[in-house]
Amino acid sequence: MAEEYEQLDVIAVGAHPDDVEIACGGTLAKLVRQGYRVGIIDLTDGEPTPLSPGPEVRLAEAERAAQALGVQKRILLNLPNRRLFDTFEARVALGIEFRKYRPKLVIGFGEKTPLASPDHWQAMQITDAAVFYARLSKWDQYFEGLPVHTISAQLYYTLAFGALGLPPAGGHLVVDISDTLDAKVESVRCYQTQFPPAKGHVLERLRAFALQQGQAAGYNAGELFASPRTLGTRDLMHFLFGMRPGDEPRKPDVR
Repeated sequence: MAEEYEQLDVIAVGAHPDDVEIACGGTLAKLVRQGYRVGIIDLTDGEPTPLSPGPEVRLAEAERAAQALGVQKRILLNLPNRRLFDTFEARVALGIEFRKYRPKLVIGFGEKTPLASPDHWQAMQITDAAVFYARLSKWDQYFEGLPVHTISAQLYYTLAFGALGLPPAGGHLVVDISDTLDAKVESVRCYQTQFPPAKGHVLERLRAFALQQGQAAGYNAGELFASPRTLGTRDLMHFLFGMRPGDEPRKPDVR
């Protein structure tokens, strides 16, 4: 039955349409350009919000944002916005999607966001549980008869743009989005109901954060991820420089 659904290499999960674009849109666009199949799952439609006339408008914005990034699949679970809670039913609903699309990597929220939506923290717990549920055997009655699927890796993204320190984790990494930063900003700009011209400073803030994170790692722009597990490598030179024997190493961006 799972063969009815195209396999995705990566799925990014957000509580609302625009979460994923803001947090890791540049990385998703880069993965697509590198030939990977990428999907986004929004747990809720994000509505109501002050300037949006309704869910149909927000979802049309989400589709345009997905097109700006080039992602191949966008899925809405239609769980309740503002009342999103880590329930068994929500865990199973997301776990079903993981079993359908069989990703190798899942990316989602990695922390609370004080003074912002509590849905974000609930989304993290739902995602963590669904990654686990996707591989549990002898539970077919809850998962539409879909076969179990083990997700090989999980990463957390951050929306803590007001914090100076790294979020607690087993390890951290920065993805070079120097060539996809514009695509990231354009995808966020698609949400005109959330970021009208009066909020243009938010887009500049996103760009500045990406420049800061990238330059800390020697790139022009980057996105920060946290790993729940300590990161390791079997190929040190490829890990450090993106090189294979005989290649020239990437030169650090020294100023």
